[in-house]
Amino acid sequence: MIIANDIHKSYGALKVLKGISLTISHGEIVSIVGASGAGKSTLLHIMGTLDKLDSGKLQIAGIDTSSLSDRKLSSFRNKNIGFVFQFHHLLPEFTALENVCIPAFIAGVGKREAENRAKKLLITLGLANRMEHKPSALSGGEQQRVAVARALINKPAVVLADEPSGNLDSVNAKELHKLFFSLREEFHQTFVIVTHNEELAEMADRRLIIKDGIIDGSKLLSQI
Repeated sequence: MIIANDIHKSYGALKVLKGISLTISHGEIVSIVGASGAGKSTLLHIMGTLDKLDSGKLQIAGIDTSSLSDRKLSSFRNKNIGFVFQFHHLLPEFTALENVCIPAFIAGVGKREAENRAKKLLITLGLANRMEHKPSALSGGEQQRVAVARALINKPAVVLADEPSGNLDSVNAKELHKLFFSLREEFHQTFVIVTHNEELAEMADRRLIIKDGIIDGSKLLSQI
């Protein structure tokens, strides 16, 4: 699903990624861990096509992302990649349902179909009675589940998560971690999760360790 080959990225004189190569299979859940500043989030942003690599090659679902124009890359990202961040970034003036629908509207999905998709996702995520609530009326855990639904609305092949439980208490964090695995079983997506949470890292199929801009080692954990 994802093939990264010798990826390098610098910001001015600061070299952040120094030759990252990895392969992630369809339906796999992979955690990426490492010290702050090691390059985890930079790698995730490059895999999500939010940032451009300096050199190397990135393929997602068989597409060489470097060959796409900015417009085609934006469309590819919207339809194929879902994002979950530490801070949910929900728009406060919109309801949960409306927030989830936004990526579908951007992709050109009709209002009725987008709302039907969003409702099904919110029901699946236990938010059937919270659809018309705005973010300020939702708990932190509920807001993050809305963000997960938003990430899934366009049926992406890949879901990228950057410290998704970092802003949650321990109870909600555990619920979110379990949710990723149940979603993988139901929707068959590939998940790549940057985290400092050891429990979540250990739950993954594989755990990749980044140290000083390179993959220091990988450990194959339990196969699910």
